[in-house]
Amino acid sequence: MALGLKYKNQEHIFEEKTVDGVPYLAYPLLEKTGAVRHGFSTRLGGVSTGHCATMNISTTRGDDPAAVEENRRRIAKAIGVRAEDMTYTNQTHTTNVAVVEAKDRGKRFMETDGMVTNVPEICLVTFYADCVPLFFVDPVHRAIGLSHSGWRGTVGKMGKVTIERMREEYGTDPTQVVAAVGPSICQDCYEVSVDVIEKFRENFDKDLWPELFYEKADGKYQLNLWRANQAVLTEAGVQGENIAVTNLCTHCNPDILFSHRSTGTARGNLSAFLALIP
Repeated sequence: MALGLKYKNQEHIFEEKTVDGVPYLAYPLLEKTGAVRHGFSTRLGGVSTGHCATMNISTTRGDDPAAVEENRRRIAKAIGVRAEDMTYTNQTHTTNVAVVEAKDRGKRFMETDGMVTNVPEICLVTFYADCVPLFFVDPVHRAIGLSHSGWRGTVGKMGKVTIERMREEYGTDPTQVVAAVGPSICQDCYEVSVDVIEKFRENFDKDLWPELFYEKADGKYQLNLWRANQAVLTEAGVQGENIAVTNLCTHCNPDILFSHRSTGTARGNLSAFLALIP
């Protein structure tokens, strides 16, 4: 079924899928690897009520634990993973990347914004409500990564940090990585102050600045996290044809996707899922 999402352009970046009444988004580019099961949740298809309605699997939003458990079961079944294999981050806008081993199945990694693994069936799960999800698949060395990159993580080049961790642990060659920038806030919706822009000026090449931000008459700026993260992935060595960049904004779709800038802290979380196929 069509979800009624408003896309920024007509590019075919996502497939909208629904299984047993539970919708989620998937990337054809990642599916083509044949190496992973993956998805990105919406607000739809769950049992949560109130500000978390309806598909929230985060335990940090004040949701009913029984609803969270049922939602995990539903989204896991839809994507084709097991709820007990889900392994989580507790994100604090760092560039800390955890290495997930078989013994870590089901664990929550504190003070962590990214995870990598080469263990089949472990499902990496990260949480969002405007910040940028980053998916990484190394089909050659059979390794994956999943990271959360808000403006602080983007300044810290979380995408590059994650790929470097995959190289250290699994021998990943960045030119063989297939990556995706996930649903998050678009430049039209993302107003920031000059202190944030100064961090981007310090960490990104001057030639890129016109593509990353522009100043408005009131002295505020509009920031393009999508382009910034694409640039980070390119800098890390990922090939252009192996990068899928979102054309779906969370803030433009508040009825279907959770957005912090739309509703503040009274909200659930969206979730990204990534698991190696055995």
